[in-house]
Amino acid sequence: MADRLEFFEHDGLTFDVTHRGPADGRTVVMLHGFPEDRHEWSTLAETLIGDRYRVLAPDQRGYSPGASPRDRSAYRMEALVSDVLALADAAGADRMDLVGHDWGAAVSWALAARYPERVRSLCALSVPHPGAMRQAVRRVGQALRSSYVVFFQLPWLPEHLLSAGNGHLMANGLERSGLDRPTARRFAARAAVPRALTGPLNWYRAVPLDGMAPPAHVQVPTLFVWGDRDRYIGRAAAEACAQWVDGSYRFVALAGRTHWLPTTATEEVAAVLGEHLGTVPV
Repeated sequence: MADRLEFFEHDGLTFDVTHRGPADGRTVVMLHGFPEDRHEWSTLAETLIGDRYRVLAPDQRGYSPGASPRDRSAYRMEALVSDVLALADAAGADRMDLVGHDWGAAVSWALAARYPERVRSLCALSVPHPGAMRQAVRRVGQALRSSYVVFFQLPWLPEHLLSAGNGHLMANGLERSGLDRPTARRFAARAAVPRALTGPLNWYRAVPLDGMAPPAHVQVPTLFVWGDRDRYIGRAAAEACAQWVDGSYRFVALAGRTHWLPTTATEEVAAVLGEHLGTVPV
């Protein structure tokens, strides 16, 4: 078992990792979303570490300087999932508890469905099961909430628009959607350089490459947490999530909370996450 991970290698790429807690603790992998990074978990991870949990939070593909391929095909879901499995292997973890937010939640759903033998439990924040999203996006309300995804399919233009004003345009948009100013400014700092946004945006551009195969149901114990003021995910998608989990399932709707749960609703998320992990045996 790895003592202290600061990076791992996979597919010719090098990923930066934040490792907190004891090397022999129960492994919890935390996956960030767009346009975030591993540091979005800093405060939440502090609530878990001690003598029980080992928290691993990687900068995912497109975010680590040594793991940012330019081709959108490098960001297909199977590649994103295999990165997480490689992290677990590098850490010597046969099984892990997954916690994912936004795109990190999407990867967590896919990994739990495809490799249930590697996942002890799942906690998804903000983004529901892809099957629930497909159902909900047929409605006008969710289609409008998700319309930015279509714009992100375009080459080069999203990078240059989001980088306008040295990233201030992106930062202002994040603040309007509920993210606090300091965090929005930090996450948007990479937008000052359009090239640095290509990897993160390629997650969206790779979606059509994954085809329309029916998403698989999830069998592992699952917690889904959603804020009822989420600009991007409506209630219909959130509530439809239950149809796609065959294992034990808990849905928590946080009143007055927005999309950015790890950083703006840390205490509430920590409480329900702690309860969730406590109910799942090692």
